[in-house]
Amino acid sequence: MAATRPTVIALTALAPVSWGTTYAVTTEFLPPDRPLFAALMRALPAGLLLLALSRVLPRGAWWVKAAVLGVLNIGAFFPLLFLSAYRMPGGMAAVVGSLGPLLVVGLSTLLLGQRPTVRSVLTGTVAAFGVSLVVLEAAGTLDALGVLAAVAATASMSAGTVLTQRWGRPGGVGPLALTSWQLTAGGLLLTPLALLVEGAPPALDGPAVGGYLYLALANTALAYWLWFRGIGRLAATQVTFLGPLSPLTAAVIGWAALGQALGPVQLVGMALAFGATLAGQRQPRGQRVATTETFGFASKNGRKDPTDLMGPALRR
Repeated sequence: MAATRPTVIALTALAPVSWGTTYAVTTEFLPPDRPLFAALMRALPAGLLLLALSRVLPRGAWWVKAAVLGVLNIGAFFPLLFLSAYRMPGGMAAVVGSLGPLLVVGLSTLLLGQRPTVRSVLTGTVAAFGVSLVVLEAAGTLDALGVLAAVAATASMSAGTVLTQRWGRPGGVGPLALTSWQLTAGGLLLTPLALLVEGAPPALDGPAVGGYLYLALANTALAYWLWFRGIGRLAATQVTFLGPLSPLTAAVIGWAALGQALGPVQLVGMALAFGATLAGQRQPRGQRVATTETFGFASKNGRKDPTDLMGPALRR
């Protein structure tokens, strides 16, 4: 039985909710000032794990496409994200990241031929404004390099999201394999960069090991599989409008676990951003997106791929 559209949206939303924990994990558990190493530890183990599960390699032009998507969604995005997290408070990074839906609306016009609507632009603006109310008070002094890194990270992920939908997937390949290609390609790109720029890996204590394991497994392997699965079943703008859930989650964690205050202004901002997220899930009129059948897992010899984590056994 195919998953319903609300179920697909809810499962895809788990990805940005998980990503909302990244800043807290980075600042509380990981070694300081190692953005490339943190990005590498998040990407490569997750990519190799999913590659072992999917047992599918790219073919033909997909070696190049997987590399491009791996750079945009992983290899460039991860270190830029960590760099911005290290160099400025998460509030300012979240504000910049909340512009992602507007970037995706523009890129969808250029690359997918989808005409922007007043509703999508207005919804994206409200989402960004709501996020700014939640986190901008804690933004602190602007760091030029940190701001540039946050802008570049947002642009990279937005371009990767739109290209992922434009290129789709090769026949017989499921989202697990597509995710593994991108994570592995991004991780392989980061490996020499981390060694050349940051040197040997730092000494790791127990909390750091736990933090990296969490980032690699739940925050990356599972979250990115859900994200790319959602891109194949929803419009690119629908998926990216789930993005504000990330800074909202970070704000809730900051309040619940880190003792950060949430005043009336922040609560109003959360309501605006969450309302914009819900409004962004309305399917754009006249826009075709992949069905749940076209983005299923690969089949082999007429049987369901054993890596179908949403297979009948789990849907009963």
